[in-house]
Amino acid sequence: MNRIYAKANILYVPALLIVLVFVIYPFFDGIRIAFTNWNGFSRTYSYVGFLNFRRIFTDGNVLGAARNTLIYGFGSTIIQQILGLGAALLLNKAFFGRGIARTILYIPVMISAVVMGYMWRYLTQFEGALNDILILFGNEPILWLSSANLAISLMVIINSMQYFGISMIIYLAGLQSIPQMYYENAALAGAGRVKTFFYITVPLLYPAFSVSILLNLIGGLQLFDVIRALTGGGPGFSTHSLGTLINTTYFAQQNAGYSAVIGLFLFILILLITIIFQVIFSKREVDF
Repeated sequence: MNRIYAKANILYVPALLIVLVFVIYPFFDGIRIAFTNWNGFSRTYSYVGFLNFRRIFTDGNVLGAARNTLIYGFGSTIIQQILGLGAALLLNKAFFGRGIARTILYIPVMISAVVMGYMWRYLTQFEGALNDILILFGNEPILWLSSANLAISLMVIINSMQYFGISMIIYLAGLQSIPQMYYENAALAGAGRVKTFFYITVPLLYPAFSVSILLNLIGGLQLFDVIRALTGGGPGFSTHSLGTLINTTYFAQQNAGYSAVIGLFLFILILLITIIFQVIFSKREVDF
């Protein structure tokens, strides 16, 4: 028996090596780089202590990107939960073509985020399809990506529309795991649909809420592809997320040390938010 367990444990070695080489080592090497002025290409660099760490708290571009990151993360998550839960409640009912409807709503998830970003880039150009529709109804065309607030809102919507299918699948699984006897007892007690939803469905969906919200929130906080495709972080630095700012700082500004500090800042931000939400949901989950 011990030999079987030993052989089974050997199978973990390749996976552990991959994690060690491509995750753990780069992470700790990034911490080392954060204390240097390395430009990302030169063989020579100097250690500058906590200079890069002190700079991050007074850098307006970083603070603006952090604000945008929170908007992308929380804005996308809220919209995805509303659309995902609504679609799940609809598709949980039996009707003709339900399987086709599920597939259609989930298809955007399978499209590359870069492809989705460039699709919307062409749609939102001054001579793109969206302005053609506005002109058709007698309205003036809009410079969709010239305004930071409009561009940020547009990217939140695009990200939400692409990935709400993930929430839909999670909520569908949660709805189908709720025993029907609870609904039957509620009907016998004279409870209406609204009370049944808030007193039975919602409490028993807390495990699904926790999974869906955490997945969508982490994905939104890491938003990169759509921003690079649509605006590249512009106008100026106004639509950057921390993810795209890391890329720009490393390659365009050739400042790998400072880029590593921004990466650590993003990691800590996501870690703290994830821990907070896990604690909140763990206290509210209901067993059945």
